[in-house]
Amino acid sequence: MIRRRVITLFFSVVLWFPVTGFTGTTTTPQIVTQTTAGALMCMRWMPTGVCFWLRCSWSGCSVRTSIKVGHYNPDLVVSTYNELGGNPWVEIRATLGLAQKAAATGLLGALLPVPIDSAGNRTEGTSERDHKNLVYRETDAIGHPLSSLSGLVAGVGLLCPSQTTSFFPYFQSGLDALSWRQEIPEIFYPASFIPGLRELGTWPLQTWGGVYPRTGWTTQAEEPKAAALNAQRAGDIVTRIGQPHVYVPVTGSSGFGRVWSPGPLVEKDRTTGTWQMLLPRPEASCDVFGTNDLASLTGWGGGRVDSAGDYAWNLWRPYQCCRRRGQWFLFSIDWMSYPP
Repeated sequence: MIRRRVITLFFSVVLWFPVTGFTGTTTTPQIVTQTTAGALMCMRWMPTGVCFWLRCSWSGCSVRTSIKVGHYNPDLVVSTYNELGGNPWVEIRATLGLAQKAAATGLLGALLPVPIDSAGNRTEGTSERDHKNLVYRETDAIGHPLSSLSGLVAGVGLLCPSQTTSFFPYFQSGLDALSWRQEIPEIFYPASFIPGLRELGTWPLQTWGGVYPRTGWTTQAEEPKAAALNAQRAGDIVTRIGQPHVYVPVTGSSGFGRVWSPGPLVEKDRTTGTWQMLLPRPEASCDVFGTNDLASLTGWGGGRVDSAGDYAWNLWRPYQCCRRRGQWFLFSIDWMSYPP
């Protein structure tokens, strides 16, 4: 916890200064602006019930109540990109990108048959009969710039604190190179070799690809869908504990009142999390991946292709909470289920 606070303080000073971006990139102010623009559609704030607390003093004990609210928080910025250390989030590239590349090159470069510093988005095979749409992509999951601020304003009782810490690197594929590139031990999960298990879509009618194996390799002709699949895999890893990857799980709770934190991210289940595109086409709404676009002329990827191969999304996850009104939490009564 102390380490996270130190990292947060450092990045809060460095990363909030505007940095000029270029094509295929985004900056911290842009992420905050786009998140704010999508808050109305993505946050889904609503009162969900009432909490009961026991408060005791020298004069006796009494039961107090506080409103229980539910809403989605922008927990993570998940970026997928081609070059190792080339995160499209400019400030993260300038700070963590070089460190990630140096660590991956020095520690793992000699162990991997695939060059550690080679570009992603490359095809495998040399003949016409080989797979030309098997591509590799780096992926990072970083704490959202507004995550820590949510904890500061949670004291009013109308907002819930996030589980994540702003600018904290929960997952960087360069540091997880052995699993993210070599598929070990991911390839041994049943969902990695049994069609229809953990599919991003509706198998066999239409599918963007399998969540497993959770690596940087995808077989998908449409680049935006391949990038979305990588983002889903990273979100799947960091929202679970004990996964065979180098990462920091999104867990823990705040000292604020009573918080019901979200569970693991599950594909196509908006009650576990939704995605808001930041790059290349900023969107003011959230949805899950795996849309059936067979009847669409342009497909889901139409208008979402980035010439540089860089993509970024906000991952919004649902929380419920109530403000502390006593020393002991007794119970809560829900007026409605949340997420709805």
